[in-house]
Amino acid sequence: MIFIEGWFSVTPEKIARHIAKRCRCNVIVDAFCGVGGNTIQFAFTCEKGISMLTLKKQQNFFIFLIHLVIAIDIDPKKIEMAKQNAKVYGVEDRIEFIQGDFLQLAPTLSADVVYLSPPWGGPAYGSIDIFDLEKNIDLNGYRIFELAKKITPNLVYFLPRNVNIEQVISLMDEQTPMELEQNFLNNRLKTITAYFGDLAKQIQF
Repeated sequence: MIFIEGWFSVTPEKIARHIAKRCRCNVIVDAFCGVGGNTIQFAFTCEKGISMLTLKKQQNFFIFLIHLVIAIDIDPKKIEMAKQNAKVYGVEDRIEFIQGDFLQLAPTLSADVVYLSPPWGGPAYGSIDIFDLEKNIDLNGYRIFELAKKITPNLVYFLPRNVNIEQVISLMDEQTPMELEQNFLNNRLKTITAYFGDLAKQIQF
């Protein structure tokens, strides 16, 4: 069951790579890392790509520059699978894996960007006409977003193609600009990604 659910929750690598490039930063939280598909791509964007920690001398002071992915999942089996996958890709030294509940951990976290891809309910989500953020995400998509926004305004919400767009737009406010991106693969719409804060492209009209 873990394998099947993990398989359907993995972001296609091409899309994951694209999102990771847009999210390049020092510290990013992958709040629902699953088996590590996005986590691995985030790790590839870590500066210098050698270690999580580098030293820079400036005015006789050493400044610690942390380049790190914090990968969280409540399921210990998925965390173990994510660790193994990261090892295969050679990026395990750039990731801090935490087995725990993001809803409980959120108040303790600090990051530049938070990536949200909560479970959609396996393959059954595709049979839903309109995917509801509140009803179809077990943990309540609105609650997840509000907790993440307390960490940083720079958020990414990865959602199914049939998500209720009006609900997603309602997450935006004057302090939190938003950009909606359609993700296509082989000329087919696969997913919707919402970027918030500094990650949202400023469109001139």
